[in-house]
Amino acid sequence: MPRSLLRWWRGPASATAVTTATGTPAIDELYRARRLPLVRLAVLMVDDLPTAEDIVQDVFTRLWRRHGTGLDALDDPHAYLVSAVMNAARSVLRRRRIARAYLPQRPDPAPAAEDEALLGAGDREVIGALSRLTTRQRQVIVLRYWSGLSEREIAGTLRITTGTVKSTAHRALTLLRAELGER
Repeated sequence: MPRSLLRWWRGPASATAVTTATGTPAIDELYRARRLPLVRLAVLMVDDLPTAEDIVQDVFTRLWRRHGTGLDALDDPHAYLVSAVMNAARSVLRRRRIARAYLPQRPDPAPAAEDEALLGAGDREVIGALSRLTTRQRQVIVLRYWSGLSEREIAGTLRITTGTVKSTAHRALTLLRAELGER
């Protein structure tokens, strides 16, 4: 990282930090000088202020447990902190991704009672058959036969070619006919 960018990143507060005999800042001064920029960095990574604050607090806690108040063992405490915050943010994102992968699927919403009363048995069969089509097939069929759009209008709406609209509609109608027993 270029020196000017490094100075900008560390900010003016780090220049006034109290240093130990070896020239490294004390942990309390480092905390005062670097906490806000590190929280900003963590917010950019995890997009959540409370989590970002927790990350930075945990990093400083681990730093204090490992090195105490003096940071003489560290060559560049600022670089250590940035690296630790980035690693902690990546861990948070990894845990979020894993948690989302194991979320149970939401149950399908129950239809309204008046919808069930107004629908006949044939309508329920058609709706059930439509639900078994792919998303694109269902979109094409609904736009064509319920909304009354032309193939060109459907193509513009779905941002696909007219040929794709035709072939998708043909396949969907074939599946619906097979499912509903019509020819």
